[in-house]
Amino acid sequence: MAQTWTDLLFAHWPVPFERLRALVPEPLVLETFDGSAWVGVVPFRITGLRVRGLPAPLGLDFPELNVRTYVRVGDRPGVYFFSLDAGSRLAVWGARTFFRLPYYRAEMGVAIEAEWVRYRSRRCVSDRGARAEFRARYRPTGPAIAAAPGTLEHFLTERYCLFTVLRSRRVLRVDIDHAPWPLQPAEAEIETNTMAEASGVALPDRRPLLHFSRRMDVVNGLPVRAGSGPAASSRRAHHR
Repeated sequence: MAQTWTDLLFAHWPVPFERLRALVPEPLVLETFDGSAWVGVVPFRITGLRVRGLPAPLGLDFPELNVRTYVRVGDRPGVYFFSLDAGSRLAVWGARTFFRLPYYRAEMGVAIEAEWVRYRSRRCVSDRGARAEFRARYRPTGPAIAAAPGTLEHFLTERYCLFTVLRSRRVLRVDIDHAPWPLQPAEAEIETNTMAEASGVALPDRRPLLHFSRRMDVVNGLPVRAGSGPAASSRRAHHR
């Protein structure tokens, strides 16, 4: 699939490794930076969704909101999703069916108000998942830069695959191709955020680390079986 992500906010919180390890399937190595695991709540919009190689889009433009952490399989760093909420019934069905990802349908809306992005999402309680809601407005506050290798920003954003674990404990990987993230510092006024809590993740009572990105063109492949290198047998991977 090819798609464009717009008006994206990365909101990140450090979470103790031991607290998060129990929530991440054991075949995955939970990564840390400066001694902490990290959880991100990431709202954005998807536009121009199309099958790769075909010029015509599918006519699906919708908000999406994910809750994620950072893992490794073998020598491949990637993203593990606790949940993904989307404002399209068809997109939720397709992602569950073909990518085996924990998508949920939600009532969502995005509005641009001067420099601010106003974002709202409420999960449809009939759609399998626990109640989850996010209401906030956010905006960039500075110029865009690419994250330097070895920094926390690079650790949190420069990841080019995602992993999902089936009931059989088989790990699938989906490769994602895009340019390096143009990250801007950001501010946010978060009114309601129960997204992580709905997956059993308790976020600390502190301000999140915030970054904004205006646009990213993305191509992703189909799920393949993830390799099992030496790092896959470790319970923890460290950075710095």
